[in-house]
Amino acid sequence: MGVANPDLTWRSLMLMVLAVQVRHSLQLRSTHPLHDLVETVNNYGGPYIGLVMAYPTEEAALVNSRFFLPSSNLPSIDLAGRRFNIGKIKDVDVIYVMTGEQTLNAGVTVQILLDVFDIKGIVHYGIAGSANDALYTGDVSVPLQIAFTGSWKWKELQSLDRDGALAELKFGAYNLPENGENLLAKIEYTHQQLYSKGNPMQQVFWHPVDANWFNIATKLQELDLDLQQCLNDTFCLPTKPKVVYGLRGSTADIFVDNAAYRKFLFNEFNISTVDEESSAVVMTSISNGVPCIVFRGVSDLAGAGNKPESTSLSSLAALNALSVAVEFIGFVGQQPLLRHDN
Repeated sequence: MGVANPDLTWRSLMLMVLAVQVRHSLQLRSTHPLHDLVETVNNYGGPYIGLVMAYPTEEAALVNSRFFLPSSNLPSIDLAGRRFNIGKIKDVDVIYVMTGEQTLNAGVTVQILLDVFDIKGIVHYGIAGSANDALYTGDVSVPLQIAFTGSWKWKELQSLDRDGALAELKFGAYNLPENGENLLAKIEYTHQQLYSKGNPMQQVFWHPVDANWFNIATKLQELDLDLQQCLNDTFCLPTKPKVVYGLRGSTADIFVDNAAYRKFLFNEFNISTVDEESSAVVMTSISNGVPCIVFRGVSDLAGAGNKPESTSLSSLAALNALSVAVEFIGFVGQQPLLRHDN
């Protein structure tokens, strides 16, 4: 039996220690003016839950709720035009940031968050339109899968369908007063290219949230969460809002306010909620090997409901989504999770 070379053993140990130190020190280049501040955040707190939202209404729900307690030492860092707020929710270390609207902003912001800070997972909450007649204003969806439905191939009129292709939207099917041909022809939905740690590039349509985190989220059913039903003293929703688990969501850089398209998404893909950021948040998290979960409160019916009412209920929908997300953070903060490895 051979004896290990002590010099090699010591050298290996030093390399391991150096690798851990480099992981933190290279999160921002040493000459970056915020390098020392980021080092302080990562060395004396965390690993953090990254909490992201897109709209001012959604951030206002968090600020006004006082669920978030800012750090007394270093409450925020401004980086790349975004403010990363450092603190706690339910005694769990959290960094929250508003991404801005639509997929590009969402993806860029989450990547910055993961590259710069010691993040063990991403929680995303916000408002959404409902494409499902069983999902009402004020309800909160915790989707299992989210698709990006804004990537198309625009086909020629009378072009042949491809075997194995995703669903097609034929504009002529929606001509009024009768169905028929339409010079817009049809669009064919396409897959996305997913790059992720340790895997070859994949062609995907559905982006799954983290299975373990989703299972933890289902335990919230035991809490009988009290979601907000009334907007004010004079207006309340006709039914008490509920939390629904395991539905499908969709994302595109398109605000859906069209009953026909709403119906198409539900019939063809069984999509229940529509938004403009979730798939980018989930896809970026998957690429980095970090767990992610989504909570979306229904603020409107995507073209099938009363517009003034749905607009005024955005704050209620955001607060309900936030309330579920906060309880989840409290749950997941008690779980032993692996630290994010950049």
